[in-house]
Amino acid sequence: MAKVLGIGGVFFKSPDPARLHKWYREHLGFPDGDDGVAFTPDMLPPGSFSVFGVFPEKTEYFEPSYNSFMFNLIVDDVDQALQQVEEGGAQIVGEPIEYEYGKFGWFIDPDGNKVELWQTSY
Repeated sequence: MAKVLGIGGVFFKSPDPARLHKWYREHLGFPDGDDGVAFTPDMLPPGSFSVFGVFPEKTEYFEPSYNSFMFNLIVDDVDQALQQVEEGGAQIVGEPIEYEYGKFGWFIDPDGNKVELWQTSY
């Protein structure tokens, strides 16, 4: 039986993809790219990983976004990243929370997508 080896990407629609990509590049340091960017394993912190999580239909975890998805970005500094996106006009959601596996923070991007930031503690 074939098996999944990891997450190959996060794909979603935007009314203005170039504008949204530019926003992520300016406020979170995304690499340049035309249709998207690649994050190779050597760019990631040791011990980081991807999660494929299926939530119940009635979950409130994605709120205040109305989308049926949310994506998680690994960052080197959650607090600084939240400050950067807020300066870029993003809405911060809640307060950062720390667990034994890392620190998390959330924001709503210019298209209304909820984004989770993860600073790994591994």
